[in-house]
Amino acid sequence: MPSLKFLSCLLGGTFLALSLSADEPASVIAPGAKLQVLADGFVFTEGPAVDAEGNVYFTDQPNDRIVKWSTDGKTSDWMKPAGRSNGTYFDRHGNLLACADGSNELWSISPDKKITVLVKDFGGKLLNGPNDLWIRPDGNLYFTDPLYKREYWKRDPKSQQPGEYVYYFNLASGKVIPVATDLKQPNGIAGTSDGKTLFVADIGAGKTYSYSTTPEGPLTNKHLFCEMGSDGMTLDANGNVYLTGKGVTVFDPNGKKIASIPVPEPWTGNVKFGGSDRKLLFITASTKVYGIKMAVAGAK
Repeated sequence: MPSLKFLSCLLGGTFLALSLSADEPASVIAPGAKLQVLADGFVFTEGPAVDAEGNVYFTDQPNDRIVKWSTDGKTSDWMKPAGRSNGTYFDRHGNLLACADGSNELWSISPDKKITVLVKDFGGKLLNGPNDLWIRPDGNLYFTDPLYKREYWKRDPKSQQPGEYVYYFNLASGKVIPVATDLKQPNGIAGTSDGKTLFVADIGAGKTYSYSTTPEGPLTNKHLFCEMGSDGMTLDANGNVYLTGKGVTVFDPNGKKIASIPVPEPWTGNVKFGGSDRKLLFITASTKVYGIKMAVAGAK
């Protein structure tokens, strides 16, 4: 979740139309599907993650809570307070990993809501504010650490990191290393199902890059994927990449724009495939969450 001041600089208007763009190929969205409000009454929705059953957990950071949307269409508070969590992701053991922005930490929250702090700092200094994360098939993960000053922070600015980086976290050793230090403001992050390719959105520069991963964590083969930044992102089973901000924009694996899904909110924070068949594109957008049925399922 960017700061409200940052959002005001990015927004040039609000999407009001629900129709798809004229050049929309019919392949990614289910025939006749329409964007629907799944739930509302929030302040700023973010960080969706899907569990093994297809239920989606998302954050309402200003209200310091994690909300569960069940496949039966019901929503309920799952955890409150929740460390001002932002981005989230389920590991293979059913733990919900959360970018706990309140204390600038990375958490693992067990199904019974026991909290384990995985990362509390780097080099003896506070993280800027973990924002989004992606877990590799081997259980290790990457997370972004941009700086969005929060009104609820009470800390010395000198205690934070010298730059806005992407980090790699080794689960077994607990070691954290910076793996991308040349981005302006890394935010959204996601990877391919085989764990070999990582996408990172530099929202500050308005660009998204792809990288090759290595078993030890460092990234190689940086490549400009598209001339668009993003708050959050996800991939589908065909390798298409979904970026957010003003609605949802879809790119094929080669970085060609293939779809645009307008969302009638000032800002679209994040996306995730959910539902029992993983074909519901779950969209967190400001005070609401939306859904639209897709012809393709989310990446595993």
